Amino acid sequence: MLKSMTGYGRAQKIINGRDILVEIRSVNHRYYEYSSRIPRTYSYIDEKLKALLKTSISRGKVEIAVTINNIEGKDTEIAVNKGAAEGYVNALRSVSAELGLEDDLTLSKLIKLPDIFNIQKTPDDEEQIWNDVSSVAGEAISNFVNMRSIEGERLKADVNEKADGILTMVAEVEKLSPITVENYRNRLFKKLSEVLESKDIDEQRILTEAAIFSEKIAVDEETVRLRSHIAQLKAMLDDEEAVGRKLDFIVQEMNREVNTIGSKAQDLNITKLVVDMKADIEKIREQIQNIE
Repeated sequence: MLKSMTGYGRAQKIINGRDILVEIRSVNHRYYEYSSRIPRTYSYIDEKLKALLKTSISRGKVEIAVTINNIEGKDTEIAVNKGAAEGYVNALRSVSAELGLEDDLTLSKLIKLPDIFNIQKTPDDEEQIWNDVSSVAGEAISNFVNMRSIEGERLKADVNEKADGILTMVAEVEKLSPITVENYRNRLFKKLSEVLESKDIDEQRILTEAAIFSEKIAVDEETVRLRSHIAQLKAMLDDEEAVGRKLDFIVQEMNREVNTIGSKAQDLNITKLVVDMKADIEKIREQIQNIE
């Protein structure tokens, strides 16, 4: 299925006490370009995410943003610094005895003193975290690819419409081209008649001149090749693989044939058709720039 290089996908889940959010964005780019925004403490998952995305994306400038919040405090361990607590108690009671003060020391007062608790971050279970993040990322990628597919179908319909319009204009060129040759033959006959002031004209000479001219302005080969290129274009739009680069080449060839038709055209109506065909080819070129 044809895919656009522009897309967005998002997924969020709470897994193993962590709120994990993954967002993926992409825009058109000639190659595959990856960037990420991941908390520094989880930077070890970056290369794995890059590889995971590469399995679903061949072209485009892609950015993935990952947010991980621990909502159950499972990332920290709190321990009592018994040495510090014992030191505070002994010191306070010593001062109390020396100064004759009431010993009203309680646990609630003791815990307010600095360095009573040691707060340490629990070491990450990197494999578990990757499994959790990849699960959410997989859903985000699915949503992302689905959006790109929907946009790709829209692009396909638009390109097909433009291609059909060009085919209609090609048919018009094919009708007008023989008339152009015939008109030239008549003009040539009239001109020679005036020059020689006689109607006793060597008709074979006129036919020869017309044939030479016909060879110069004939666009049969160009219209046949142009029809072939459009047929290839339409076939590629139904391809299951990434075809963006191939489409770009075909459109260049289409433009080449239309330019040749324009250079040979000796008829105003054909010239107008060439201008319109080039305009539609340019629109197709702009559209396929966003196809993966």
